[in-house]
Amino acid sequence: MTVTADLFAFTFEDYAAGTALFEQRWTFVKGVVDLEHLPPSGPVEIALAGRSNVGKSSLINALVRQHGLARTSNTPGRTQELNYFVPEAGAPYLVDMPGYGFAEAPKDKVEAWTKLVKNYLAGRQRLARVFLLVDSRHGIKKVDSDIMQLLDEAAVSYQIVLTKADKIQPTALDALLKRTQSTIASHTAAYPLILATSSETSAGIDDLRAQAALVARQHA
Repeated sequence: MTVTADLFAFTFEDYAAGTALFEQRWTFVKGVVDLEHLPPSGPVEIALAGRSNVGKSSLINALVRQHGLARTSNTPGRTQELNYFVPEAGAPYLVDMPGYGFAEAPKDKVEAWTKLVKNYLAGRQRLARVFLLVDSRHGIKKVDSDIMQLLDEAAVSYQIVLTKADKIQPTALDALLKRTQSTIASHTAAYPLILATSSETSAGIDDLRAQAALVARQHA
């Protein structure tokens, strides 16, 4: 499900490219705990960011059709590093970022995660798009707004992807989409197309694949 004008509608070719990209075998490249150990800059990078337990790992597994490629957990804050994944073709990199906004971990660990996330988002030259995941049950929170402000200031293109869209009623989802559209209107780096997805039902997954393939193609 999308909120979009016809200008942003995906074409048959976009969906075909998304299928081709994500039907490849994807593999884990490396986990990065500090910027000094990032892979050499080269392939375009598409990152998934969001609050802890927003469903990033589940969404990645749904995208690539590989159960268990990204580790999932009911424990918030499990992803503690930048996890890089790559398809057989070698590009793009898909980057699973540490969840932010989890306050129950040790303070020094939270600070380290936060610094890693912010420095990566602000300084990675080949980062073409950040899919900013927002739980449909909660909408945009202050911690999300803080990251959006950071991305605006760094001029990094980002796009809101609503997760767990199956967990709320269709009317509530429609209202959330409208509120979110209104919110991002004032954010300079926000891409105007919002995607609503569900890892459990696969709703919106084809749209997300098409979008990722389009971004990769535009920045190859």
